[in-house]
Amino acid sequence: MDVLTFLRSRSHREYVRPVVLIVLPVILTILSPLRAQASPSEQDLGATDGTQIVTASVVLNVRNLDALESYVASTQDRNSRFYHQFLSVPEFVRNFAPDSAQVAAVTQYLNSFGIEATEVYADNLLIAASGSVDAFNKAFALSIHDFSKAGERFHRPLQEATIPASLKDALLAIVGPSDEPRFVSHAVNLNDFVGSTPVNPNLVQPSKTLGATGTPGEYTVLDFANLYDVNPLYNIGINGSGQTIGIATLAAFHPSDAYYYWNLVGLKVSQHRIKVVKVDGGGTLNASGSPETSLDVEQSGGVAPGANIIVYDAPNTTAAFIDLFYKAASDNLVDSLSASWGEAEIYFFAALNRGVDHTGQLRGFHQAFLELAAQGISTFTSAADEGAYCANPKYNEGYGRQIDNVLSVDSPASDPAITAAGGTTLPITYTTETLDTLFKIKLPANTPSLVVSTQRVWGQDYLQDYLVKYVGKKFENYFFPSGGGGGVSIFWSLPAYQNGTSGIRQSEPGQRVVHKGKDLLNLPANFSGRNLPDVALNADPLSGYILVSSVLKKTYGYVSDLWGGTSFVAPQLNGVSALISQWTGQKRLGLWNPTLYLLQQSYGYGQGSPFVDITTGDNWYYYGVPGYEPAAGIGALDVTELANSF
Repeated sequence: MDVLTFLRSRSHREYVRPVVLIVLPVILTILSPLRAQASPSEQDLGATDGTQIVTASVVLNVRNLDALESYVASTQDRNSRFYHQFLSVPEFVRNFAPDSAQVAAVTQYLNSFGIEATEVYADNLLIAASGSVDAFNKAFALSIHDFSKAGERFHRPLQEATIPASLKDALLAIVGPSDEPRFVSHAVNLNDFVGSTPVNPNLVQPSKTLGATGTPGEYTVLDFANLYDVNPLYNIGINGSGQTIGIATLAAFHPSDAYYYWNLVGLKVSQHRIKVVKVDGGGTLNASGSPETSLDVEQSGGVAPGANIIVYDAPNTTAAFIDLFYKAASDNLVDSLSASWGEAEIYFFAALNRGVDHTGQLRGFHQAFLELAAQGISTFTSAADEGAYCANPKYNEGYGRQIDNVLSVDSPASDPAITAAGGTTLPITYTTETLDTLFKIKLPANTPSLVVSTQRVWGQDYLQDYLVKYVGKKFENYFFPSGGGGGVSIFWSLPAYQNGTSGIRQSEPGQRVVHKGKDLLNLPANFSGRNLPDVALNADPLSGYILVSSVLKKTYGYVSDLWGGTSFVAPQLNGVSALISQWTGQKRLGLWNPTLYLLQQSYGYGQGSPFVDITTGDNWYYYGVPGYEPAAGIGALDVTELANSF
């Protein structure tokens, strides 16, 4: 049975659809009093010059979303004849993409307003469009304005694009025109909390190859191999050879950073393994984003030193972020892909998005992830670093402390068609002398060392509790809510692969956002949503890693320590995927999630299991308990056992 036969038959209906979109009529109508206004922290500068040339991404609907969902599920069902029968791009287009007539109708509509279709992606699901502000305003009934926020000037529409009736079946979303930076990196440094930038002098000018340091806060990829049982694979020649790793990122970087890092830790790699692909002109070099790209490449390429790497980098806009995934899918050159950027899921809802519904963008991401999965590309993303409260603090759009305690998850990690990477804290012992130096304090005499004795859910409250106890109340709420992202989506329904998993939660009651006495958003209670993360690895800066980044040379140092965040976990899983693919002899593995949950149900925990149960710690709301929890997911990994079980 080929794909077309599968689609024409009833057999695809036998597969439980992994995800079901939910309708949010209440959420989308709550904000009528604030419609078309700037968020509390920004200034509306008025209409954008009508002659200014701007860009947008036009996302088209897949044909038969249910069938695509089912086909992706069948590629992970060992009882299906489509198990690991991944599609080429032409096969995907033939079976699931809009036909050439639909694409032509969209481009003709754009052209009729003077908007140029600068590129039609190979998968027929995305058209890059460029034209004047006036043209976009007329074509989609928009009013594009300029805004100022935190010293940056940008433009965006005041309302959702109106799709003409003739194109409603063809178009999913018009993303933009906007150059507003919305996404943040999920890398953190301990010095982010203390407001200073101490640098370990031993790391500024390393006098020798570091290898595996064995020192928490200064770990390398070789320590990762020791900690998560990768070495048995290396010992038999498994290093990712023959695989291509993809990085999706929103900032440029210096490839020399990665080569320096690999040389520093003693890895022999090809000096021509990195290829950079600029999407939408590429991202910029900047201190808030470029270190993210460097660490993504360093970690993924360090875990799989024999793999090649393609870095897709783009500007920090919603359209560009979506474009990254469609570009990777359309190129179909990478075997695995990771991203470590995100935004709180609830900020796509009209109620917290100035009255503009951006949930079509969530669906746009989802289509790209489904295509990647159908083509066999394993995709990973970080689950964020704000514990169970992803709307705080980096994403806070100016709504104040009222949003700090609202349970929320990160996007794209909340999407069921991507593997969400959570965070843990590894065992550590910090002496009072070291803590005095790190936090510019003086602990009382006879104060015990700070000790974490076993791997636990990453939540910085253990550190906060210690400092409050021995230093004082100045550290109350000091670290809230730093920790591994996790919780329950209120947009994506529980996927089939999580059915029957012990520990799965529903959304909690009483979650509401109030601003100046007005209810902006009441989150649905007891909703059976996608739970995240799926798995978790070390992400605590105190048990974290070193990073090489040129843009940090004058602040943290070219080589700096005490780095963490789930940004490390996603690229590490990316590298692990390359190792497993080589070990199994399969070029691609596809979406990990159905296999992960099946393995957890089959193996449980203990001797021979691919999973390490995380039963202590918390992410400020969800606690580590036996089995699954929305803090560390299924748990941490034994990579060699995972490779064997795959």
